[in-house]
Amino acid sequence: MIPSVLPTYNRAPLTFVKGEGAWLTEADGRRFLDLGAGIAVNALGHAHPALVNALTEQAHALWHVSNLYHIPQQKMLADKLVEHTFADTVFFTNSGTESCELAVKMARKFFYDKSQTERVEIITFDGSFHGRSSAGIAAAGSEKMTKGFGPLLPGFVHIAFGDLDGVTNAITEKTAAIMIEPIQGEGGVRPVPDRELKALRQICDDNGLLLILDEVQCGVGRTGKLFAHEWAGVTPDIMMIAKGIGGGFPLGAVLATEDAASGMTAGTHGSTYGGNPLGCAVGCAVIDQVATPAFLDGVNRKAGLLRQKLEGLIADHPDVFEEVRGSGLMLGLKCKPNNLDVVNAGYDNEVITVPAADNVIRLLPPLTLTEDDIAQAMIRLEKAAKQIESSLATA
Repeated sequence: MIPSVLPTYNRAPLTFVKGEGAWLTEADGRRFLDLGAGIAVNALGHAHPALVNALTEQAHALWHVSNLYHIPQQKMLADKLVEHTFADTVFFTNSGTESCELAVKMARKFFYDKSQTERVEIITFDGSFHGRSSAGIAAAGSEKMTKGFGPLLPGFVHIAFGDLDGVTNAITEKTAAIMIEPIQGEGGVRPVPDRELKALRQICDDNGLLLILDEVQCGVGRTGKLFAHEWAGVTPDIMMIAKGIGGGFPLGAVLATEDAASGMTAGTHGSTYGGNPLGCAVGCAVIDQVATPAFLDGVNRKAGLLRQKLEGLIADHPDVFEEVRGSGLMLGLKCKPNNLDVVNAGYDNEVITVPAADNVIRLLPPLTLTEDDIAQAMIRLEKAAKQIESSLATA
């Protein structure tokens, strides 16, 4: 008999009932160090006082009215995002998937309104992840994402990750945009080198294309800048965000320049829940915390310490780990044994990591984790590595 919850997840045998900072409490009382943060969502950790206060105060005032009316909290958050980014305008969604849908529509509408109706194709990259909607899986293109869900939405051209010549060769009179994650998350924590991101920006400029950046996982302070593309000194035309912006409350957004968004007039897109008072009140509190030099300096300092410790872990356990990759507090450990075995060994030792492609485990801790938390992380990852080594020795 099918369970009441549709069984589309292979869930770990864990049930968490309380969280505080970087720690989660299981129903049986065990405390787990959370290096997953709900897959890069809980940017300020669990039960952060500023977010609790923002949500509670707003809940006592007004929950939802729909976008048929002006929403002051939405305007406040949009103003903050415009102030701190390249963007001139913002549309609020509930998730990264919804943000991808709008980014695709916005790019195609841009050229439609310029009477270039044939320009509908978007260049994407192998290993990418842009959500699980029809547009998102078509953009990623992998068999894992698309098998059984055809016919796929047309208009996406897939290029090997890092193949700049392939990008140039793929551009035709039908090309509208290039869409890329500055750091692939699901794809195995694979950063796009700064020089390549600069080159993609130049390719777009030279060919009259839009550059769409997917910062759903790598944005909102995770790399030590407010958004990852800032390290390369480039700006996109359109950017999709989610995850960290809500700090655990479902919230996403599409940020765009005035030019790129020019086709999105009244009636061209909408969302019943997107940008509701609750979500935007929390989003404002997140940005107020994260978008400060002191906070981002702290992320960089802790990221440097964590990475240094992880390099030592790899050196001590070469049969378990190959390398550390990523940026800031978006890090990946490439494993030699099956990465799921390493994740499960972490569970046994009360530390949470997140699997990814390329046999990688992701470390996406709250940006607020402390040096004591990092010390505990290393103790628990060390125990997990020794457990794996023991199992390899007896296999």
